[in-house]
Amino acid sequence: MATTKAREDIKNDLKTLKEDIKVGAREEGERLRARAEAAEARLRNKADEVRGQAEAYYEQARVRGREYYDDAAERFDEAQRYLVERVQERPMQSTGIALGIGVVIGMLIAGRRH
Repeated sequence: MATTKAREDIKNDLKTLKEDIKVGAREEGERLRARAEAAEARLRNKADEVRGQAEAYYEQARVRGREYYDDAAERFDEAQRYLVERVQERPMQSTGIALGIGVVIGMLIAGRRH
């Protein structure tokens, strides 16, 4: 009988140990799940922060690009007006200069072909 009692005690101990392991595993799983959720939330927050910064940089670059474009367009218009005024003041001289530049460019292009 002592052997049967010892076996029953061992079975009960094993059963209790098995249940304790199940509870421990369940608790550890819950802790891991909570940590994963917290890490995911931090990652989402960081992604939102980076997205916000990228949008701000894009907007800043867009505004600067527009400013540069407007400035360049204005300078181009000024240069064009200046050139038109000079040509109108001295049409023969302007025609001669344009002809000379055309000849030089033609010679450079023809020189490359040979």
